[in-house]
This record gives sequence, C-alpha cells and structure tokens, in this order.
Amino acid sequence: MIRWVRRLRQGISALAAVGSRLLLPPRCACCDVELPEASGQWFLCADCLARLALPAWYGCRRCAGEVSEVGFLPQRCPLCKDISLKFDAAIALGSYHAGLREVVLRMKRPWHSALAVVMGQLLVRQRQEQLREHQSNVVIPIPMFWARRFGRGINSPDVLAGCLAKSLGIPLRRDLLIRHRNTLPQAHLPPSRRFENVRGAFRIHRPDTVQDARVLLVDDVLTTGATCSEAAKTLKQAGAARVVVAVVARAQGR
Repeated sequence: MIRWVRRLRQGISALAAVGSRLLLPPRCACCDVELPEASGQWFLCADCLARLALPAWYGCRRCAGEVSEVGFLPQRCPLCKDISLKFDAAIALGSYHAGLREVVLRMKRPWHSALAVVMGQLLVRQRQEQLREHQSNVVIPIPMFWARRFGRGINSPDVLAGCLAKSLGIPLRRDLLIRHRNTLPQAHLPPSRRFENVRGAFRIHRPDTVQDARVLLVDDVLTTGATCSEAAKTLKQAGAARVVVAVVARAQGR
C-alpha cells in the first residue's frame, strides 16, 4: 500500500512538472531569457553560465582573495598577511567585481531565491575539489538577525548552505549559530570599523554539538572577512576544530 501511494505521488509530481513546463517554460534565473529544453535543471542560459562559471579564477587558500595564475597559495597572500582571521581557509566562486556583484545583490531579495539556489549549485560544481579536501562534517550559514530576516524575507547564505550541504552530502545546521545582536550593515561601514561592528554578535546554541566539528561556514560575499572571522571565533570558542568559509564572491576593498 505504501509503495503504491509513493508511486502515485511520483506520477502526480511528474505530471505537474510537465504541465508547469508547458504553461511556464523555464527561464534563466539570472537574465530571464527563455531556456531550451536541453538546459536540464541548471536554469542558467549558456551566456550566463559562461559568464558566471569562472573556471580559471585563482584565489588565496587563506582568504580567497584573487591572486596570480600560479594557483592557490599555500599560505597567506598580500591581502591577508597582516590581518588576523579566525577561519582556517576560504573558497570563492570568483571576484565580486568580475560579474558576480549584480548576482549577489539580487540574491538578497526573496523573489530571486531561485538565483541563490543556482549559484549554490554552481559554487559546488566549480569548486568541488577545494570544498571536499577540507573534509567538513557540518555546514552552517552566516545567520541574519531575526528582525532583519523578517523584514527582508530571505537570508541568501541559508539558501546557499542548503545547496552545498545537499550536493556534498554533509549535514546542514541552521540552528547552531545565532546572531543575537543587530549589527549595522557592514556595507555601510569603512573596512576599519567592520571588525568592531560584529564583535560579540554571535552565540552558539547547544555548544556541545559543535565540539570537534569541522565546519563549512557559508556566506554570499567576503570582503574584509570580519563577519566570517567573528563567526569562526565563536565556533572555535565552542570547540570547533576547523572552520572553512565558502562564498559566491570575494570582494577586495570597499
């Protein structure tokens, strides 16, 4: 009986999917152009996929800052050598100023949640080797303060983290890291004030669950690294063994 019900549900879902594609042909999540049937489940047109995939982009292993084509640096690069960052490594899809800026800004709106899903899938596809080499065993998104989340309607790191967790086969925990203080938006502050702005902004729910964890911490963009560094410090104070940051874009400077 249970098997029959399951098959019936699968059949209904398949029919619904076919019907929706007939009534509402799939469109690119980035530029909204109509997609051909052969596009599969990517929901990006060929032009946007080529523009956003950035296969030849190189980033520092420590902070994901863009470096020369010599590859991923083993230690700190000129961008992070004089900064105390509490996370152990960072991985980015590409530069914030190389076509990803508009995408990151649009992902912050609830009506562009599909774009956040696609960018999470693209991050895994393009940086899977780097993501897996750290052997993380839990995925945690950078949280948003509850009032701001209520007003905005979406927290794009939540969506990205869900994609990474599903694709990598790693448990997702959205409830462990909590932003208990409503900080000023980092984008409105000069780099010199950003570390101070987020100091003490996070706390851990049930610290015992973080003990010895190898955390993949997910955000949409990394600029000075202040927010992710403070979150990593909070996680390590609770017992996390390692924190690696994954972002869609790495910004440099303001």
